[in-house]
Amino acid sequence: MSAEVVRRNDWQEHEISELFDLPFNDLMFRAQQVHRVHFDPNAIQISRLLSIKTGACPEDCQYCPQSVHHGADLEVEKLMQVNKVIEEARDAKTSGASRFCMGAAWKHLRAKDLPYVLEMIKGVKSLGLETCMTLGMLNEDQAIALAEAGLDYYNHNIDTSETYYGQIITTRKFQDRLNTLAHVRSAGLKVCCGGILGMGELREDRVSMLKTLACLTEHPESVPINLLVKVAGTPLENAPDLDPFEFVRTLAVARILMPGSYLRLSAGRSGMSDEMQALCFMAGANSIFYGDRLLTTENPQTLADQSLFQRLGLFALQTENRAVQTDEQLIDAIQAHHDASQFYDAAETS
Repeated sequence: MSAEVVRRNDWQEHEISELFDLPFNDLMFRAQQVHRVHFDPNAIQISRLLSIKTGACPEDCQYCPQSVHHGADLEVEKLMQVNKVIEEARDAKTSGASRFCMGAAWKHLRAKDLPYVLEMIKGVKSLGLETCMTLGMLNEDQAIALAEAGLDYYNHNIDTSETYYGQIITTRKFQDRLNTLAHVRSAGLKVCCGGILGMGELREDRVSMLKTLACLTEHPESVPINLLVKVAGTPLENAPDLDPFEFVRTLAVARILMPGSYLRLSAGRSGMSDEMQALCFMAGANSIFYGDRLLTTENPQTLADQSLFQRLGLFALQTENRAVQTDEQLIDAIQAHHDASQFYDAAETS
């Protein structure tokens, strides 16, 4: 089986399961083949995530300390002032971020909050940063308003498989997630959509989740893969640890299924060793969050990330330049991919 170069939206679960079942080294090799056709393998897109409204969320997501249904120790904060958000964005740009992401603990965006959100988008855009927001469910008109204000990305994760979804969230349906994604795409916004691993799901759920993402009409431009952060007071605080190699496998399979997407190594990095993160980058992860906080959970210090980048020879992207930019480069990359695939297939039969 040769590595995928052409983007597909018709993946079947048995095909994805076969990828998961490959020997680890073979899977990593295939993911690297695909990654190098579409991206510079040493370039990492940097984002900064800010909680613009914290806590008191009516959703019952089993992993989230911001839910009113759980007993996590969390200070509730109202919607931030626009000028404060812009100050945070300016600091993010100074530290090397090219995208500024803003998250609010809402089930859906309310009409009274929309004007403030639009001003945040305009202010952050004026700094020359890409903008991303996650505000819960959107209707069609709200998505259009965000796009007209200049929003680049909207984040709305599906979290897990459709069959396991009810074990994690009961205050909205899986289809609600897909409906919001459809509104976002229809408005011309880029989609940021991924999931969370380590919530007690089976491999079959990870297969199904990736199939849902890879079989959207268009692949999400950004795919965050989170490792569960176990927060005291949440129902999943004692969830069993996920095998680190299974996490890396999931990233590698995601890279093969969605070759042109930015694959973000997202929440949970603070609990990962440098060696595990290096494997994640080898598997095709090419985006992270800078900063010591991700909404309400810990993230590695910026200096620690910069040190790791230096040790691995990685660098931060300032813009979303692909590794393949011209027809000639594309032809060369596909030929190199073809040669490597022939070598791989020959090795399988020898």
